[in-house]
Amino acid sequence: MTGVEKAAADSFVLLQVGRQRYALPADIVAELAPPVRLHAIPHTSPLVSGVIVRRGHIVPVYDAAPVLGAKSSFSHRFYLIARRDFEGASELSAIPVNGECELASGDVEPPREGRPNCVCGTLTIGEESLDVLDFEKLVTSQPGETVAGAAPEMRR
Repeated sequence: MTGVEKAAADSFVLLQVGRQRYALPADIVAELAPPVRLHAIPHTSPLVSGVIVRRGHIVPVYDAAPVLGAKSSFSHRFYLIARRDFEGASELSAIPVNGECELASGDVEPPREGRPNCVCGTLTIGEESLDVLDFEKLVTSQPGETVAGAAPEMRR
């Protein structure tokens, strides 16, 4: 899934982490890459699993599962690679995702009460309500940063 950068403002990539589905603004998604070799590196960042090499670039891989209350898994189907913008620079970062990803459009409502800090809204697609993730907050969160009122599937 390349070329998503020009997606409409109300477009989202629906992805699965653990057993839950989430939405991510499509305009930050660079591509959905097949699982490639994950290179372990010495580091102190709690969510960094390692790095992958994609299209000649070193891309850090963040394990988002602990932040989202899911179990970390070494068996995933893809890496979702998204762009992070900060301090006038841009960087690609990846998270492992399970299952298929799809593109959907819709309006975002405020997040439901008791959601983790990395959730910035709720997207309703048909009968399904999905948490919209703030990618920057997701990859910079600490494992277990869920709130006491979170739904059971969000708790550890």
